[in-house]
This record gives sequence, structure tokens and C-alpha cells, in this order.
Amino acid sequence: MEAARQPWPAVGALLLRDGVLTVEQLEAALDEKNRSTKRLGEILVDRGYVTPTQVSRVLAEQHELPFVDLVREQVDVGAAGLLPESLAVRYGAIPVRFLGDGSILVAVGDPTNVVVADDLRIALGMPVRVAAASPDMIASAIARIYGNELTVEIEDDSVEDETGAIVIDMREAASISPAIKHVNSMISRALELRASDLHFTPQQRRLVVRVRVDGVMRELGTLPKSLQPAITSRLKVMAELDIAEKRAPQDGRIAVRVGERSVDLRVAVLPTTYGEKVTLRIMASGEQASTLGDLGMSDAATETFARAVGQPFGAVLVVGPTGSGKSTTLHAALGILNDSERQITTIEDPVEYLVAGADQIEVNPRAGLTFASGLRTILRSDPDVILVGEIRDEETAQIAFQAAMTGHVVLSSLHAQNAASAIARLRDMGVDPGLIATSLSCIVAQRLARKLCQHCRESYWPDTEELADVGLPAFEHGKTWLYRAAGCEACSTTGYSGRVGLFEVMPIRGELRGLVERSTEEIFAAAVAAGMVTMRQDGIRLALAGITSLAEVRRITGERMT
Repeated sequence: MEAARQPWPAVGALLLRDGVLTVEQLEAALDEKNRSTKRLGEILVDRGYVTPTQVSRVLAEQHELPFVDLVREQVDVGAAGLLPESLAVRYGAIPVRFLGDGSILVAVGDPTNVVVADDLRIALGMPVRVAAASPDMIASAIARIYGNELTVEIEDDSVEDETGAIVIDMREAASISPAIKHVNSMISRALELRASDLHFTPQQRRLVVRVRVDGVMRELGTLPKSLQPAITSRLKVMAELDIAEKRAPQDGRIAVRVGERSVDLRVAVLPTTYGEKVTLRIMASGEQASTLGDLGMSDAATETFARAVGQPFGAVLVVGPTGSGKSTTLHAALGILNDSERQITTIEDPVEYLVAGADQIEVNPRAGLTFASGLRTILRSDPDVILVGEIRDEETAQIAFQAAMTGHVVLSSLHAQNAASAIARLRDMGVDPGLIATSLSCIVAQRLARKLCQHCRESYWPDTEELADVGLPAFEHGKTWLYRAAGCEACSTTGYSGRVGLFEVMPIRGELRGLVERSTEEIFAAAVAAGMVTMRQDGIRLALAGITSLAEVRRITGERMT
């Protein structure tokens, strides 16, 4: 009671009330304050009595301002892009998001500075609502949002790279107009998040920007509807598309360089009800391919796959939906075969990995170079190993399997749900079952599951039902634990960071060769009886190892496990 009657400063009193500070600590800090020019909050943080976030929370309460937790709340890159980095650093502030009343919410580290709000309103050119946030979190957000743009190193405007793509000087162009700054900021942020796709989606009253990170869509920010025409035009100019054409779909390409890494942006423009949607597919240009050991397959699956790839002839297929990592697996297989004794030729759309010593071809339908036409020419060029990026039609399938039967190793991908259904897919394409039986060596089906963030994953004891899901008896309760997602700043509060493959490796040998005309269910049952590990079972292996969660395995495999 005695402490409550003391004339403590408001910040100190509120921290005492919250129980995060003791009277003795406050008195020691006040004694130092009387001998220095530091503020009380600074002293309390420097002494380690409280955290910057705790001080910011009570400052927000004292000044009747909202508090923004920048660890939990995603900063809208479109909003942040309106404030130059120099001003963000000067004021210790960062725009967080646009508000429904036409204003913008800006987080500041020092809510006691009443002049900042007026300066920010002038700098942003719109009404401002101030919120308090931890200064160190603001500094971290500034470094994250603005810092990555500085790593985008581009050569002169309109300079062609080795593949003929126009390389855009994003850093210099950023000073030309707000629309260009927004585009550059969004691309930089997407690259920082390791996104695979960047979507500019027009809505009735706004332009929504989203990214696909680790296979899951995430909103990156929103932009005013008034900026939509300029942003769309900028993206079309960068991709050398017709800015006057607004009714027909268009495809293009942008090449940028981030540090030492070249990045290809495949651009797709699609007319929609509220304007043109622009999607950028982000592809690392000329990256080093993963090795077979990098894929994350089990030892048994790796051995089976490597044995199939090492056969003197035959076809090896990797199947799965778009974005499931098929190209990565194919190139890892190619790494086994790449030596001076073999002639390797690839035909891809596009070329994602550069292979030393190989002849690599990129399809160009406009010029008449398709998978089928290119494959015919390749076969006349004395190859030993052929990689076909994807079997999309009957003609390509027929040529590929005939090549596999006549002494070539053929690696390719196919869209199918699992290994067993790939055979039915080939039959539907018109490939003769006898040709499939004699030419097909192995099918690998795969998906990509999100990996648990190693900084914040939580362990827990699974209940008896979950133990049954992973194939463990009930008496293991309290002896075996699993992990689940939590969320922290390192993983943008998602609980996941990066992805890992779930594999189903089905070698075509023995009884399976005689079942290629049977139903998918019969083929699947025979493969499991022969020892094939399904994607679901492979996912359980990863969940037990703490690499992913049981919930993620359920999501990816699409099978109920409870």
C-alpha cells in the first residue's frame, strides 16, 4: 500500500501495477534518472528490469494510443512503401496498414513526440493515426522492409542478359514514381520471404498483393485502387508486354539480380472483373541443383530411386501437382548420371537449373519449339540421357517412351495424384500398355510439406488417437512426443519455415509389370504389398522426427488420419 501512495511517474506506476517491476527497481532507476539525461523507460530497459515492449505498452496506455505488436502483426509493405526509408529511420516510425476511413496507421517508438504525427502526415500525404510500438521492433521492421531493396543489384536499364531478357534497374527506377516504388518494394519483400509466386489481385476498392510462401498464400499488403492502373502498367512495361491491351491474357518475363543470384520472374496478365490481375512466378535462374542426398528421402527410398535411375535405359517419372518440387527431384537424379561418359540433353519449360556439360533447351511454342518437336530433334543428336521437363500430351509421351525402349535413359515429370495413378494417366494419353510395361523403370510421387520452425516449435504428448494415426500402440502415451506449430518473429508467426518432400517411390518390376492394364487401386495395393512406403507414411516419419507436424501431413496428403 505504501508503494501505491508514492508519486511515481506514470510509466513507473503502470509497470508496478502490471507486476513487471518492483519498487526497489523503480527507485534505483529513478535515482539514476536524477543523475542523467536518459528517460526512465530507457534506464529500466538498459538495466534489464523490463523489456522495450513492456515500456511501449504502458506508454501507449498513458497517451491513450493503440499498441501494435510488430512480432504478431504483419506490416503492409504497400503502406510502408509510402514513407521513404530515411524518414522512417529519422522518426523511428513505420506505416503498418491502411485504415478503412482513408487514413494510415503508423507505429512510432516515441509516442511522447507530438510533432512527429504532423511531420508524418505531410510526408505521407494522407491522414495519420499514430500507434505505439517497441522501438527495437520498429528498427527490425525497417531493416526487413527497406533493407532487402538495397541488395537488388541491376545493370543498366534495357540491357539484355545472356538469355535475351530485359534486365530492369529497380533501384534507380524506384525514384521515378510511387507506383514504381511499390512494385519494387513488393518484389523485394517477396524475394525476402522466399515466395514462389507474387499476385497483384484487383478488388472492387483496392489492389490486394499476396504471396505464396511454402505453398500457402499470404497477404503481403493492400494498395489504393487509384494506383492499380499505374502498377499494372509498370509490371507490363518491365515484362515488355502491350500496355494498351487490356482484354486479352498476356505472358512475359522479367529478369532481376539479387546480390549474386539471378532471378527470373515469369509474368502472367489475366483480365478480371475488377481489372487486370498480374501474377509473377519467381524462379531462381541458373541455381545449382540439389543432390539426391539433399531431397530428404528415406535411405531405403533413396537407394531404390538411385538404382532405377542408374539403369542403362528406361523411363523414370516424377509425378505430383504444380509446385511439388518435381523439377528439383529430376535434376537431383540427373546429378547421378552426369559424367564424361554420357551425353545429356534436356528440354524444359523453363530451364530452372544449369547442368554443367549438358545441352539444355528451353521450349518456345511461338517459334515452333515444343516438347514433342524438340524431343524428335534431340533423338537425332545422339543423346544417352534425356530430361523432358513435362509430358503434357500423347505425342510427347509416345516419343519419350519409345526413346526409353530403344536404349535411352529418359527422366520426365507428369501430373498425377500418386505413383499408381500415373500409369492410368499414361494410358489415357494413348501410350500402349505394353510399351509402359517394358519401358517404365520407376515412378516417384511427391508433395512438399512445410517444415516446423525450429525456433518456436512446441512438443506435446499425442493422445491415443494420434498415436494410432502414426502407427504406435496406446501404451506409448507419455513416452513419444510430437511437435506442432507455434509462431515467432523468425517464421512471421506462421510456425513453419521452409519445406520438405514427402515421397512415394514405386519401382516397376516383378508383378507390377504385369498389372499396367489393371485399375489404379489394384496397382497401388500390389505396390504396397511389395514394400512401397506411401506419401502418408513418409509424412508420419517426418512428423515423428519433429521435422513437420501431423496437421501438415494431413493437409498435404488429403487423407483423414483420425
